[in-house]
Amino acid sequence: MAPRVLIDATAVPADRGGVGRYVDGLIRSLGQSGEDLVVVCQRSDAERFSRIAPDTEVIAGPSAISHRPARLAWEQTGLPLIAQQTNASLIHSPYYTMPLHASVPVVVTVHDVTFISEPELHSAVRAGFYRSATRTAVRRAARVIVPSQATKDELVRLVDGNPETIDVARHGVDLSTFHPPSEAEARRVSDRLGLHGRPYVAFLGVLERRKNVPDLVRGWVQAVSDLPEPPALVLAGSSGWDDEVDQAIADVPSSLKVVRPGFLRPSDLPGLLGGAMVVAFPSKAEGFGLPVLEAMACGAAVLTAPRLSLPEVGGDAVEYTEPDSESIAASLRRLIGDEDRRRQLSASGPLRARDFTWEASAAAHRATYERAVAGVVGAAR
Repeated sequence: MAPRVLIDATAVPADRGGVGRYVDGLIRSLGQSGEDLVVVCQRSDAERFSRIAPDTEVIAGPSAISHRPARLAWEQTGLPLIAQQTNASLIHSPYYTMPLHASVPVVVTVHDVTFISEPELHSAVRAGFYRSATRTAVRRAARVIVPSQATKDELVRLVDGNPETIDVARHGVDLSTFHPPSEAEARRVSDRLGLHGRPYVAFLGVLERRKNVPDLVRGWVQAVSDLPEPPALVLAGSSGWDDEVDQAIADVPSSLKVVRPGFLRPSDLPGLLGGAMVVAFPSKAEGFGLPVLEAMACGAAVLTAPRLSLPEVGGDAVEYTEPDSESIAASLRRLIGDEDRRRQLSASGPLRARDFTWEASAAAHRATYERAVAGVVGAAR
């Protein structure tokens, strides 16, 4: 008998960044496959989850949990109560933290281990919180889900995680949202960005040191400064926790153009990514690297770094660079000047992206749920 799974979606941010797309994609695919599913979420998300998984029981949590401290407190008391009220067989906490005293097994998703491996890339408070949450999940959860083999290896190496209780479930990509854009789609986004057909290099993600945005800015300046028609740089996403990105942008010569549109609508992302001359994502540390996968699906020529999980995602369908500004500059300059290589990457990216589906991710999650419940049953015998 399939387990009845309670997914705690209350930590999903309103901006629908990577965590939001993970939870949305997972719930949609589990719902479509007929899983016995309950979703508890923020009140503002209740209609959304009811729409993407119409046969799923959706419960809106109390309004107070829109504030993080209240949500974390509710997680310890209110979430186990909902599990009891809905007769759930297990709880899936998809973002690091978990209830410590639930009456059913808990599965936790740990997205990356950079809070432990590279704490200097995060604020001290954030790194401390997620270090503790990660260690607790590894110690207390029935099973841990990670999005890549690299993240599993890091959990085993740095947190002494038991490899027998850590499962890899790769993220997928929604090809109805992320696809090679039409000329009209690309032009509409270009006009909205104020570029009106001017070539550009694009980045999509949080603008912070961990994503290596300051070195990307500096590398782009070195790569394009002496070109007769230098491509612009588009940095799409929210600002990070420090001001290093702002300082790097402040140092950009006035002859070059940087565009910071903030969050773009999902319907604009194919035009942004597929319309770029190059999508650059030279991150220093990723648990998966969803922007790389989404850019490949949009037919972009992608430049990324051969660090942690990124080669698992990009394979041979992307170009790689070391993440220092000089290497980024050389690789970016080479790619900008090689139209044939960009065409080759543009053609191979969508083919590789098809290997990453939310249906496969849902199947991997389902197997973990079954192992978690079977582990409890086995222990009781």
